[in-house]
Amino acid sequence: MRNPEAKPGFSEQHPLLFGIVLIIVAVALFTGAMAFFRSLGGKGTRALSGDKMGLCKIEGVITDAREVTDFLRELKDDESVKGVVLRIDSPGGAVAPSQELYQAVKALAKVKPVVVSMGSAAASGGYYAAAPATLIMANSGSITGSIGVRAEYVNLQGLMDKLGLRTDLMATGKFKAAGSPTVPLTPEQRAYLMALIMDLHRQFVADVAEARKMPLEEVEKLADGRAFTGRQAQEFGLVDKLGGLEAASATLREMAKLSDKAGVLEGPEKKIPLLPRLMGATLQAVGQAIAETSQGALTQPDLLLQYRQ
Repeated sequence: MRNPEAKPGFSEQHPLLFGIVLIIVAVALFTGAMAFFRSLGGKGTRALSGDKMGLCKIEGVITDAREVTDFLRELKDDESVKGVVLRIDSPGGAVAPSQELYQAVKALAKVKPVVVSMGSAAASGGYYAAAPATLIMANSGSITGSIGVRAEYVNLQGLMDKLGLRTDLMATGKFKAAGSPTVPLTPEQRAYLMALIMDLHRQFVADVAEARKMPLEEVEKLADGRAFTGRQAQEFGLVDKLGGLEAASATLREMAKLSDKAGVLEGPEKKIPLLPRLMGATLQAVGQAIAETSQGALTQPDLLLQYRQ
């Protein structure tokens, strides 16, 4: 039995608005769920039939190559993928992941054509990854090259002296503490670290020379850390042709004898956990549903008039 003094609920005070909210929530949940399940199979190999081209993206600072190398391996093993466009938009990154990308692209290029498309930048580790491709294309204004290795250490000793702080550093050998931010490098440690950097640099230069089929001495002349525009890189032999992503895709289709209607297998997909993916799709659907409902209400003055009465 209802208490006569109890305050009416929101649904009783505003039945029309409550009904609209229920509709919005229902539509949003349904739309979000559908968007989520579509995202599960939207770009997978099974979603496309017939011969196709691959589109692999390397974006941002290179710190971990696993997702890209896994996708490149998938493209290599998929017999329906006749060629791959490698879209690179990266300023570079860590040495080892860049070498992993180099090896993955090299292995792929032995099996099927790989055309690199450079975006705004494909420098340092980004160029390392591009080097073994079948063909390298860049925009005339792309920034590439920057063949070299660098290491940087922060020395906080001056700041610590001003603050009256000191560090007691213990290490098992004279080189173990090299690079500590609280202790300056000794000449011996500096020479040791420089030897490491130079060995990494020689590996980089040798790999570029091998991949590009250029004399080692010629690459060494270019490998002083300089960045080049796409046009300059073409003049120096680091890039084969000028053109954007569309031109690179057309070139790849021609090399792989693919029609313009052939599908594109794009990746790697960003690995987002299940719940955030579902919630993201649902929240997007909620926003869209609210916008559409609000717009519909504003175009129906009779509905607003009825509600105000």
